[in-house]
Amino acid sequence: MTDILLERRGRVGVITLNKPHKLNAWDRPMRDTIVQALRDFDADEAIGAVVMTGAGDRAFSAGQDFAEAHAFDEDRAEAWIREWETFYGLLRRLTKPVVMALNGTAAGSAFQVALLGDIRVGHPEITMGQPEINSGIASITGPWIMKEILGMSRTVELTLTGRMMPAEECHRIGIVHHLVPRGEVMNKALEIAAELAAKAPLAMRLDRAWFADMTEAGFRHTIDAAIRSHRVSYGSGEPARKMEAFMADRGHTLGS
Repeated sequence: MTDILLERRGRVGVITLNKPHKLNAWDRPMRDTIVQALRDFDADEAIGAVVMTGAGDRAFSAGQDFAEAHAFDEDRAEAWIREWETFYGLLRRLTKPVVMALNGTAAGSAFQVALLGDIRVGHPEITMGQPEINSGIASITGPWIMKEILGMSRTVELTLTGRMMPAEECHRIGIVHHLVPRGEVMNKALEIAAELAAKAPLAMRLDRAWFADMTEAGFRHTIDAAIRSHRVSYGSGEPARKMEAFMADRGHTLGS
């Protein structure tokens, strides 16, 4: 089974995360495939917008696959952040708009990816949040993305508690733009993406480039800070211990 599914709906390219048995949690090969798909859609003149969603009815994505991250040392942690720099940087610099069709939970790095999209559509049962602290992973890129969108006070609260926000709260604070019945999420996302694809392409590209330019210095500073912090964090062994305890509490092993 391929980790992602690709399709075209008129002028809209659709990327579906396709590991529902692992709540669409991603590892490096899956992220690399997503990055290439985004690049391909961005280079395709027949595509005017992109929709990202998840397979199944439980999760858009649970974020990082612990089976991969559990064994990180300092050097692998730094390389990992460089991989996120590529993924996040591409989302920020894509010339075409991205609509996130949230079919379920968006946690951790998946929450961050969802926030880096332009418009988010969800249903009343979704949850979103930054639970890294609960599994011993320091949060550096996430708080920067959250601060840009939510402000400092809520960023601190979400980062330090690791709580997941229910759909109503996500909608009320503006990170879910459209809250629709579960069965209508994809249709609404495709409708919005088609509308965006019909906009003036040069103006769209210039607008998105300016959004990235406004926050570029902060993004670069954040990547450097993330490398420093994760080298310290993974070098301590704390994330591995907390991940093991986190999964044991849920009756899972890191290989499952």
